[in-house]
Amino acid sequence: MPIDFAALDGETLLKELQEDCTREGASDIHLSPQKKDVRLEVRLHGVLQRIASVAPKTYAELLRRVKFESKLKLNVTNIPQDGQYTFQVSQKTPHGERLRTVNVRVATLPSRFGEALTLRLLDPDRGILPLEKLGFPAEIRKTLEELVDLPHGLILVTGPTGSGKTTTLYALLSTIVGKARNIITLEDPVEYELAGIIQSEIDPAHDYTFASGLRSILRHDPDVILVGEIRDLETAQTAVNASLTGHLVFSTLHTNSAIEAVPRLLSMGVSPYTLAPALRAVLAQRLVRTLSDACRNKGAACDPAANSSYGGQISIPELFLMSPAIEQLILSLEQTAALEKQARAEGFASMQDWAAKIVAQGISTPFEVARAIG
Repeated sequence: MPIDFAALDGETLLKELQEDCTREGASDIHLSPQKKDVRLEVRLHGVLQRIASVAPKTYAELLRRVKFESKLKLNVTNIPQDGQYTFQVSQKTPHGERLRTVNVRVATLPSRFGEALTLRLLDPDRGILPLEKLGFPAEIRKTLEELVDLPHGLILVTGPTGSGKTTTLYALLSTIVGKARNIITLEDPVEYELAGIIQSEIDPAHDYTFASGLRSILRHDPDVILVGEIRDLETAQTAVNASLTGHLVFSTLHTNSAIEAVPRLLSMGVSPYTLAPALRAVLAQRLVRTLSDACRNKGAACDPAANSSYGGQISIPELFLMSPAIEQLILSLEQTAALEKQARAEGFASMQDWAAKIVAQGISTPFEVARAIG
């Protein structure tokens, strides 16, 4: 990012940051007050990168503008606040320039030296990537394409925040839009716009939660349901029950591996007698940065720890598929180790297994795999 952000006034800094981060594909902007200045960082390709130090006066101007735009209380600094606003950015097209709207989720947090600010950029116009562009191995992609054509069942995508779960879910949904199926999503927030489906955003302040929203969706004759996240027993059991009554249900969980989704749901209180027949597959994934074209050249001397050595991202998957044998293990409340042993006997490969292959192919580095996967 070549712009000298530290030299700008607050309002200009906000404008330039928004536009530059949108062009570069950054997902988050972080401003963290320190003793003498304010640290400015952006998250690009999943990695937090420090780009400037900002004067406190400049940050105060920027923060005041953000609070005004997102309708936060200007005089409240001692409690966290959340809000949102939109801005427009110019985009070149074959037919000339056009303006597109980007959504910004705002979060403030009291800190020792002042309010910290995080801006999450949600660009509905960035486009939904087709499944083949996500970097999944061909055999994983083929299985995923078969799973989305199932008439009913529960399909989960797991991973930490920023691991590409929503991107993958929308890539899957886009393959079945227009196939005479009523598709309804329930999200927090809606991150992508997809024509041909119904997209709903929860509003906990008005008691519209994932659990209550899912119950409402079931009254609208859906064939396919996407629930943004399973956070509690009520949502989990309702999703499981829906998948047993003729609906194909997609959702996400925060687990470190695909197989860990099973004990996580059971620990929430989901009955094994409903989970075992409902669950069809769990896809765990991480986003791993790929080497730039220059660094992939044989003999290139690139530092694997340098951000400049990388030029994109791909998904590293782990697909856990149900089978009669695994269903019986779940009903018997067997431990994760027993589930993995049976899954491996049926062809399961872990994220580490797939990551080793992309390192061997020169697509990424051991350093990057260790950072993203561990």
